[in-house]
Amino acid sequence: MSFANLSGLARQRPLRVLLVNAGEADALTWAGLVQPLRMAAAMLGRDAFQLETMTPAQVVLAQPGWQIALLVADDADRTMAPELARAVIERIRSAEYWGGVGAGVLWLALAGVMAGVRVALPWALYGDTESITDRAILTQHLFELDGRHLSCCGGAASIDFALTLVEHLCGATVQASIKENLCIERVRSHDERQRIALQARFGALQPRLSEAVTLMETNIEEPLSTDDIANLVGLSRRQLERLFKQYLDSLPSRYYLELRLQRARQLLLETNHSIVQVGLMCGFSSGSHFSTAFGALFGNTPREERQRKLAN
Repeated sequence: MSFANLSGLARQRPLRVLLVNAGEADALTWAGLVQPLRMAAAMLGRDAFQLETMTPAQVVLAQPGWQIALLVADDADRTMAPELARAVIERIRSAEYWGGVGAGVLWLALAGVMAGVRVALPWALYGDTESITDRAILTQHLFELDGRHLSCCGGAASIDFALTLVEHLCGATVQASIKENLCIERVRSHDERQRIALQARFGALQPRLSEAVTLMETNIEEPLSTDDIANLVGLSRRQLERLFKQYLDSLPSRYYLELRLQRARQLLLETNHSIVQVGLMCGFSSGSHFSTAFGALFGNTPREERQRKLAN
């Protein structure tokens, strides 16, 4: 589901957003999430936007009615008493959209409330995946919106997640002002991958899969064929396709194409290279193929993506 679906909440007044901090107040995950939202609340005023930050003990006694509620934690080893944890999760789930950030994603999955939901789990917690693979669908993305469920891998991605929420809840003008105040040039999109997630999850168990992805990442401008990649990692084409389908739910060719398009989008937003140059730098010899593939993945054309950068 697109984060644009959250824009419907912007018409609700006041918009109430709850952040439950189950970790340290000075942790990057918490600071990166709360600061942009606090700035948005200050700009819009309490009649339009109310940000409520609470401890787990406080939220149990709070008056519900939030549009968004998130459980935030930076340390998977922290625990809450079972009774308190159940009460906190019940409160969070009363919101229109709810979920977790950082280790909060793992806690919600372990509680059994994310079954069948795509979630962005922090790569550092991938060692715990055996206990939740039947309770959530793990992605390598920075953050996710699946139905009513929000998740973010935390750390530095918390800032991108918060600014994405600001854009859709408060508008691009408010987001641009906060970006300027925080000296942030680009907000990473939700579908960008955690760079270490694949290695952390599969590096030891599936070294050839990890090696194949590394080959893709280092050969963007002149893409290799699926057969070439299979030969280089010592597998047949069918074996490679089976690995990608089993562990990444994708074919090698599709995964490779998305890597190249992600890189193209980054270049469109961060550089002044022409659209034609960007296409060539990402392995597209045909401008029409580049535009069609880009639109199919992102929902807009490379030209529209570049215009969005210029508008900002």
